[in-house]
Amino acid sequence: MIIRESFEAREHEILSPHAAFSDESRGRDRFEEKCDLRTDYQRDRDRIIHCKSFRRLKHKTQVFLAPSGDHYRTRLTHTLEVSQIARSIAKALRLNEDLTEAIALGHDLGHTPFGHAGERALSKCTMKHTGRPFRHNEQSVRVVEALEKSGRGLNLTWEVRDGILNHQTAGKPATLEGNIVRLSDKIAYINHDIDDGIRAGLMTEDSLPEECTAILGHSTRDRINTLVHGIVLNSLESDVVSLPGEQQKALYDLRAFMFSDLYTNPVAKGEEVKAEKLITMLFDAYMEDINKLPDKRTELIEAGADKVTVIVDYIAGMTDNYAVECAKSLFIPVSW
Repeated sequence: MIIRESFEAREHEILSPHAAFSDESRGRDRFEEKCDLRTDYQRDRDRIIHCKSFRRLKHKTQVFLAPSGDHYRTRLTHTLEVSQIARSIAKALRLNEDLTEAIALGHDLGHTPFGHAGERALSKCTMKHTGRPFRHNEQSVRVVEALEKSGRGLNLTWEVRDGILNHQTAGKPATLEGNIVRLSDKIAYINHDIDDGIRAGLMTEDSLPEECTAILGHSTRDRINTLVHGIVLNSLESDVVSLPGEQQKALYDLRAFMFSDLYTNPVAKGEEVKAEKLITMLFDAYMEDINKLPDKRTELIEAGADKVTVIVDYIAGMTDNYAVECAKSLFIPVSW
């Protein structure tokens, strides 16, 4: 028996019957020979970690645009925190940790520069030209299916792509592992955004709603611990992964508080208007003249690719700094 097969056999011995087993995956869009060392989900995890889009996450905004401190989260550190929380839950529930990790590491690959400000701006642009909004979860799937590896994509398994697509609140993942990531994403961003907001001096622990902290805890560590334990104890030997009702309500009430108190705070979001305008200006400039795009992008359009799609792919893939540099080259005069 080769090493991969021993891993697959061990999954059937150890994991819950509700787990997604590697040897029962619905497979990839393109046939590939199996790896002799790794299961399909382990292979997907490795492909995501080694791809360019994953590396660019370190220079993409999470909440605070261009923070001066070294300890504020980026899109990459957020992704790693989601992965850690999700893996802890999956291990405790005897679900497939490799699948969970792959989904978590890939869930934000398609996110725009400047966080949700960039997403809003790009969505307005696409709505204007196509009638469809831009959604980063859909773009993340597009990254792994069609953009990475010079257009070949990563050829990930169906279960990983399903989890990436459905990681948002309204999503309905087909696997319990995908549901773990969907919940872990919220647990991570709500709590680390509180941590960053306190670090920035925009809120204090005491300013959080008492009705939420009384249930979830009075520190980031305590809240994450409470929520992870809540999911595990509420979901043991179940075909559903969920929070207890009281904790779920407290988490969503805390999320609502963050939207009203931090995410729209004029100090924290003061630069977002500029960021949205910058993304819009880039989009309009490329729509007006495709020759302002890099040669490879221009060639795609000239060969018949949809212009809006090519431009959206280019802008969504930018880091914050690269978007600023592109704007400088297009709109700022250069001295002779």
